[in-house]
Amino acid sequence: MSDQNWQATTSWHALERRAATLNEIRRFFSERDVLEVDTPALMRAGATDLHLDSISASVHVAGRKQTMYLQTSPEFALKRLLATHGRSIFQIAKAFRDGEAGSRHNPEFTMLEWYRPGLSFEQLMAEVADLVKALLKVDEVEFHSYRTLFQQTLDLDPFVATEQQLEALCLQKTGCDMTGEPVSHCLDLLMSHCVEPELGVNRVSGEHKLTFVYDFPASQAALSKVQVVDSIKVAKRFELYVGGSELANGYDELIDGEEQQQRFLRDLDERVAQGKPKVAWDDKLVAALNHGLQECTGVALGIERLLMLRYGYQSIADVIAFPFDRV
Repeated sequence: MSDQNWQATTSWHALERRAATLNEIRRFFSERDVLEVDTPALMRAGATDLHLDSISASVHVAGRKQTMYLQTSPEFALKRLLATHGRSIFQIAKAFRDGEAGSRHNPEFTMLEWYRPGLSFEQLMAEVADLVKALLKVDEVEFHSYRTLFQQTLDLDPFVATEQQLEALCLQKTGCDMTGEPVSHCLDLLMSHCVEPELGVNRVSGEHKLTFVYDFPASQAALSKVQVVDSIKVAKRFELYVGGSELANGYDELIDGEEQQQRFLRDLDERVAQGKPKVAWDDKLVAALNHGLQECTGVALGIERLLMLRYGYQSIADVIAFPFDRV
């Protein structure tokens, strides 16, 4: 270990900027009567999502050993609060994801997440735009469906393309042989390599803009509703891109407890099939949805990525005091 490895990686000026940004976010929600809340980082259920890996912890209480999980986001607990009180809430929370460390990722990071009962899918996108435009000083905003972007960028309809078409396009555009891989994996590869890099950037000026992508394939619903749009099942969720980078992920929230439980169980089956560890699924969230959660929308936004975009930092180590290699 070097003699300087104990020091924080971020400057005092960056810490001041972070504090100022968090104050602006809190002011934004205070003006809209959205209450800041706090939920546990350590819970008995983990993330079943195939693309997320929870960090587990062994907890001993009253002589009993329990496996618990650091939360990949505060989503489950926030929805239980919603089912209890039915009011608009937000949290600036620590989140934890295994296997994520690099210039833009850290196993521990900070997430802004908020939920708005009675706010429509379109109204939530508008609210996200209001917040991010003010923080990033960006005026240009655009909205595209997932389907339209694939048609414009790759001359492909992602909802009707065959496995063979997708595999051939993956090989042509990325050099990756996706033979036998699920359709969703092919779409993810094409999205990340061919579509995302062009999002959130004005091609003429090179300046940042806000690009919302909505109505994803139903297979990517996660915790959002699935609806039929133009005779195609789509996930009612959106992602916000700025400068070729995903900044926020929002849902028209699933409120059906039975469907939520089925999705958890399907995810666990897929995790086993792919050799991933099983985790405990959140039966308390399912119970909360069965009790009754009113129609609502919600969104999560990465604070460190926001700071990097706002101030032009190139590494997450510039905006957090102690990244993974210094903790």
